Amino acid sequence: MLIKNVNSSEFALVRQWIAEAQRITAITGAGISTASGIPDFRGPNGLWTKNPLAEKASNIRVYLKDEEVRIAGWKASSDRRLRSVEPNVGHYALVELEQRGQLHGLVTQNVDGLHVGAGNSRELVHEVHGTWQFTRCISCREQRPVEETLKRVDAGEADPKCLKCGGLMKRDVILFGEALVEEVIAAALKAAEEADLILAIGSSLNVMPAANVVPRGKAAGAKVVIINGQPTEMDNYADAFLLGDISELLPALVAIPD
Repeated sequence: MLIKNVNSSEFALVRQWIAEAQRITAITGAGISTASGIPDFRGPNGLWTKNPLAEKASNIRVYLKDEEVRIAGWKASSDRRLRSVEPNVGHYALVELEQRGQLHGLVTQNVDGLHVGAGNSRELVHEVHGTWQFTRCISCREQRPVEETLKRVDAGEADPKCLKCGGLMKRDVILFGEALVEEVIAAALKAAEEADLILAIGSSLNVMPAANVVPRGKAAGAKVVIINGQPTEMDNYADAFLLGDISELLPALVAIPD
């Protein structure tokens, strides 16, 4: 199988490694969701460009004290471009690996929830920065599907409160100033240490501690394959590096049947 501008021998080698692997742990970044049309935040028509206050909602201290910022954040969350995003063929390639019994863990830096949306088991997916598919009460920790809350915003609740305790709510993502969930990080690193193959997909691998999946897996004896649109911070750990379009490369490597 030939893919334009990709080293055919390296591609064939990686495809063989994937076919033979028994415990694959993948780490994914924004690059795997590009083909799903995740809207830009800072571009000319970006969500934050059009609604500057919404960017401030990404800081927990500002979010807690400023109602105007929370209202802007909920308005941005209600954008139809975010609510209509669907998984792409790259996500479904990882579902295929799980269905074959080869996927041991899926560590993602993304908050779009598309891995679970595509069909990967929630037990295998470690969302280290949270997920925007749910909202959570800051006070009582009650979790709700995001669409349930956004329907309240659509109906006129500019700053919806928790139905259980009346507390402030936010999307269930890690905001700037919040600590990561230690249990999620520990599970992600454990999956890396138990893997025989690490697939680093669509990530620049410069955000810690999630990117530690690569050196942890390598140190434990796993082969490391990096699949990305540009070089990464951890190319020196790679046994193979494939540069190109993830939505084209990943399905071909996994060889999803037509």
